[in-house]
This record gives sequence, structure tokens and C-alpha cells, in this order.
Amino acid sequence: MVRIMVQLTEEQLKVLKTIAKARKTSVARLVRDSVAVYVDASIQNPEREKKRRRALNGLKKIQKAGYHDVEGKTDVAINHDLYLAEIYS
Repeated sequence: MVRIMVQLTEEQLKVLKTIAKARKTSVARLVRDSVAVYVDASIQNPEREKKRRRALNGLKKIQKAGYHDVEGKTDVAINHDLYLAEIYS
């Protein structure tokens, strides 16, 4: 194994320590396992990250556009096809 230095936020480390304690493992093991899952997903579908970012950008556009009903509630669940068509057009 190779030793590296990684910077995390205090909150990230706090949560990782809590998970590690509950699973009776180390934070290092959690990080290695998480990286392994990420690498496997990326190798299996090289376009996955590109698609994920595109989808997240679409959601951000929906949020910024302020789609909501008269009461101010979101209606994305009802009109999602319309909004996706607007995003991808």
C-alpha cells in the first residue's frame, strides 16, 4: 500500500469516525473501500461521470429557474418531462 495525505472537512471526518466505530473498522478502511467502489463504477462505465454531471447540472437549472406552483411548492415531480425537455433542447 501507498500512504497519501487527504484533507477532509471536520464534519466529514466526524461522520467517518462514527461510521467506522459502528462497523468496528478504521477510517482508512472506509476510505479505501469508498475509493474502490468509485473506481469500479468509473471503470465499468467511463461515461458515467459525464452523465452524472450533466444530470446534476440539469437539476441545478431547474432549481435556479424557480419552477413552482402557486403556493411556491415545487412541481418537478409532476412536470419533470417538460423540464427535462427544456434542459436537453
